[in-house]
Amino acid sequence: MSQLKGTQVLIVGGSSGIGEATALAFAEAGAHVTIASRNQAKLDAAAARIGHGVATAVLDTTDGKAVETFFAGASSYDHAVVSAAQTAGGPVRELPLEAAYAAMDSKFWGAYRVARAVRINERGTLTFVSGFLSVRPGKWVLQGAINAALESLGRGLALELAPSKVRVNTVSPGMIATPLWDGLDDTARQAMYDNAASTLPARVTGQPRDIANAVLFLATTPYATGSTVLVDGGGAIA
Repeated sequence: MSQLKGTQVLIVGGSSGIGEATALAFAEAGAHVTIASRNQAKLDAAAARIGHGVATAVLDTTDGKAVETFFAGASSYDHAVVSAAQTAGGPVRELPLEAAYAAMDSKFWGAYRVARAVRINERGTLTFVSGFLSVRPGKWVLQGAINAALESLGRGLALELAPSKVRVNTVSPGMIATPLWDGLDDTARQAMYDNAASTLPARVTGQPRDIANAVLFLATTPYATGSTVLVDGGGAIA
C-alpha cells in the first residue's frame, strides 16, 4: 500500500487490541502513526510493541474540553481512526442508567467529539470501529444501539464532509480475540473462542489484524465512503 507511505495517521484507542493492530498495519505500510488513549503507560507499552517510531498522545475522549484542546494544538492528519471503546452490557431494566450513559458517552459521544475537532487533510479519511451487534443485538441491547448510532454518524458525516473531500466509513467487527478477554483464564478463554467460532459461517476466531486490514482497505479505496464493512465471520447472518 504505497499510497500510505509518509501519511500522517492518528489511531484513537491505539494502545491495545484492534487499535494497536491498526496502528501496526499503518506503520508497516510506511505511515507516520500517532496512537492516543487515556493511559500513558499503556501507550508506551504499545509503542514499544509496534516499533516503527510510533508517537503517543494522551487523550480522553470523554472530556470534551480536553479533546478540543488536543486537536487545536495538533497537526492535521491524512487518516484518523476511532477504535471501539469497552461498553457496559446487561438487560435494559437491570443495567443502571449511569452505566448506560457512560457507555454512550465513551463510544458514541467520544467518537463524535473527535469527529468535530479533528482536522483531516483533503482526500483523507475518518474511520470508526463499531460492532456487528448493531444489526444483531440479541440480548446486548445497549451495545447494539450504540453501534447503530455510530454507524449512522459515519454515514451522515460522509455527506457532511464530502465537500471537504474527506471520506468517512465504519468497520463493524464481530467477536475479536483481544485483551478485552484477558480476565478469563487461558482454558476458559480458548473455550469461549472455540464455541463462538463454531457458530459462525467462517468457523474461525476473529483477530485484530482482520479489522486492521479492513480499515486500511477503506483508507486506500477512493470510492469508499459512507460504508459500513462487516468483518464478523458471518455473525450477522448466522
